[in-house]
Amino acid sequence: MTILPDPAASQALLIGVHDYESMPALPAVERNLAGLTGAFTDPELWGLPPAHCVALSQPPSAQHVLDTLSRVALRATDTLVVYYAGHGLIDPYSDELYLALPGSDQERLYSALPFDWVRRAVLDPRIRARHKVVILDCCYSGRALVGGMSGTTQVADHALIDGTSLMAASAPTRKALSPPGEEFTAFSGELLTALTEGIADGPPLLDMQALYRHLYAALAAKARPLPQQRNRNTGGLIALARNRAHADHLARRPQQPVEPSPAQAEPSPSPSPPVEPSRSDHRPQPHPHPQTPTPQQPPTPNAARPADGQAARFPGSSASVRNRTIAVVSAALLVAGISTTLALLNGARGASDDKSKGGVTGATYNAAVGHILKQGGGKGGTLKFVGSIDADSWDPQRGYYGFVANFARYYTRQLVTYDPRSKGTVLTPDLATSKARITDHGRTYTYTLRKGVTWEDGSPVTSEDIKYGIERLWATDVITGGPSYLRETLDPEGTYRGPYKDTSAKGLTAIETRGPGTIVFKLPRPNGDFEQMLAMIAASPVKKSQDTKAKYGLRPFSSGPYKFRSYQPGEALELMRNPHWQSRSDPIRNALPEAIRVRITGDQNSVDSALTGGDGDLALGTTGLGPAARAKVLSDRDLNKNLDTPRSGLVRYAAFPQTVQPMGNVHCRKAVAYAADRRSLQTALGGAAAGGDPAPSLLPPGIKGADPTFDPYGVLHNRGEPDLTKAQDELKKCGRPNGFPTTIAVRNDRPSDNDAAEALTSALARIGIKAEVERFDGARTPTVVGAPNEVRKRGYGIVLASWGADFPTGQAFWRPLVDSRMLLPSGNFNQSEVDSPTLDKLLDKAVAEADPNRAAETYEEINHKVSGEAYYLPFIYGKYVSWRSPRLTDVHVADVYGGYDYARLGVRGA
Repeated sequence: MTILPDPAASQALLIGVHDYESMPALPAVERNLAGLTGAFTDPELWGLPPAHCVALSQPPSAQHVLDTLSRVALRATDTLVVYYAGHGLIDPYSDELYLALPGSDQERLYSALPFDWVRRAVLDPRIRARHKVVILDCCYSGRALVGGMSGTTQVADHALIDGTSLMAASAPTRKALSPPGEEFTAFSGELLTALTEGIADGPPLLDMQALYRHLYAALAAKARPLPQQRNRNTGGLIALARNRAHADHLARRPQQPVEPSPAQAEPSPSPSPPVEPSRSDHRPQPHPHPQTPTPQQPPTPNAARPADGQAARFPGSSASVRNRTIAVVSAALLVAGISTTLALLNGARGASDDKSKGGVTGATYNAAVGHILKQGGGKGGTLKFVGSIDADSWDPQRGYYGFVANFARYYTRQLVTYDPRSKGTVLTPDLATSKARITDHGRTYTYTLRKGVTWEDGSPVTSEDIKYGIERLWATDVITGGPSYLRETLDPEGTYRGPYKDTSAKGLTAIETRGPGTIVFKLPRPNGDFEQMLAMIAASPVKKSQDTKAKYGLRPFSSGPYKFRSYQPGEALELMRNPHWQSRSDPIRNALPEAIRVRITGDQNSVDSALTGGDGDLALGTTGLGPAARAKVLSDRDLNKNLDTPRSGLVRYAAFPQTVQPMGNVHCRKAVAYAADRRSLQTALGGAAAGGDPAPSLLPPGIKGADPTFDPYGVLHNRGEPDLTKAQDELKKCGRPNGFPTTIAVRNDRPSDNDAAEALTSALARIGIKAEVERFDGARTPTVVGAPNEVRKRGYGIVLASWGADFPTGQAFWRPLVDSRMLLPSGNFNQSEVDSPTLDKLLDKAVAEADPNRAAETYEEINHKVSGEAYYLPFIYGKYVSWRSPRLTDVHVADVYGGYDYARLGVRGA
């Protein structure tokens, strides 16, 4: 039950630093403290006695802060609130968060206050407060929730008492915001508005859950950094104020009559921040979306798939990429959530008994890889997803995580999509009656729309809706985060301003609508993968009258078989049937379940427990089971029949920056390639089931042009064993017969990558290459291993990374890795710094080729040249261990999503 803490027994310490000796001033912080002091001491809101609300501005030292905190905390017996606003800093050699003081700077972290010291002070067992709240308004403040390699722990998870809440202004890898000209910082300004003005339709008391839910929506609507929250037990029910906008409160002030407010919604917990998925790994963070280059502007990448299955993104620093959010690739550019990347063809084929026509009827290990398990399920039941993190956005134009691309097909449709009946990556019509009629030498694509396709209100989906949805991609100041392929392909010069700024009837001239049933795309130059781009959810229609701009991801308007029933960010999502959807107009979606529910738990262990305990049917995403659960179910004969080990679509590898000597010499690179022990690397990365298959070359199966028998370094021939004789011959050719020293760079938050780095170090030592492993802060990937100048400065001769294509073609895979025109000063994916006019010409040739088979021949040639120059050392083609509930029907791994085809699933039984 939510109650307002006793102000006489509660204390608040408000810490703020607005002026710095060597960092930019933050004048809004001083006003934050004054505003919060007024809100907390207002008798109508909380009514803390002024002596119980201590504002500590410009503290001179860490000791002064901690002494004051201890003194204030020991006086509290009900609730303790600790607030900090100022600059946040990160230790470059760990993930530890530091709170900046007036004399602090990044080069002298010892002059700042480690957040871990604050955590320890708050959790001091001498403190008798029943409830504790910590609020951080600083850059990277989400680090306080996720802990990590530094050994820092989580306030809420390690509270010694029931009822602890921690709220952070930004994600672990995001900066907070102090908008120029605004009175308060972005986060604290919204917090103050909620406290002092109330929340319409909110509960009578503003507890931490209600505040979080409101702040998340308000900041998302302004395209500002999103807050994070973690609660311990009843911590989310700690109230900080009466709700001034609630009917009960207003009733006590008859001079301001209002309409009664609707019933209170259930509070929603915080979304645990996506450990920022590198979208070349999981992000988070965060892939290149290439374009055919022009003399005026180099092509730029979009994002890559994170190795863990989600995605995290980071903004590029050059003008050409400043409006793009890029997913970070493992050690190459972030790793934590998976970026929306499309996964590729699964090579493993499950052996199964009880085969029926088109599939298998009995659950066995890997039964859904290469087969359809329990085909022909009936309608009804509730399909239950469980995930550790929420979507980056459910807005189809903003979503980039891989699982969002899969899940969004429940409520979005595209002109073309991937044929669920194909074992490969074949495109088939969806909204359109057929694939495009291509004319004008590959520059004009014409589609006719299928009849009977409607929105959830029964109105028809028109060509204007499709055009408007795609045009939203240009509103990069509002619609942030999504892929940029279509922008770069249709408007490479960036002349269109988006539908919110350009209100002319014509809109984007590259798209023409000829009546409600015909749409025409006119490309400035041919691109053979244009229909692949239209198959992405970024090309989904949006009904203009239902567009809520930055808030659209909170409640998208459905053109698919399901629509939103409810959504609490970071907690739960429920879909219900769209009564206006007609199965005869949709050849792709089964629409078997009666309802679809998603529960966000905040951590992998709880996801694993929910799945193996029967509380969930499958995981949301492609991270797979965690190590503990994986070991348990793999060894249990009764449980492992519910497992599949699909390919993720990721390649895990090492890059050789050529500007770091002696890696500029091809023979030195080849020596490393021959000396690497692929078997030990496979073991370090998780083994055959959870790691993947040894990779003889960089181009993975599933992309046309890949040849699984191409084995230039004898990886398959030698069964993964190194070839030390050839390695020593290459050392002689590179002029280093006795070996050489080098440094291997690896993210500090990727345990398996760290194991792989150590395994590679041991293998190289056998031929005299003395490699030292240097672990860098994963949150700084874009500006460390993604910055060529920084790589040279640090002497990184080997960089561990991961990569996956956003769609299954050579263009999406190769351009970010080897196109010299994509070399960026920050956020760089071409970490080997490949600068080859020959490869650039081959890429241009393949991109312009309309025939995918002929393009594949060129991509195969590129693979041979990249392997011959040993620009990269491929380790494995990634796989993961996936759980499927015995309740599921029509289960099969979709080649293009690297996981189960969500849109075809059914459920039966309790």
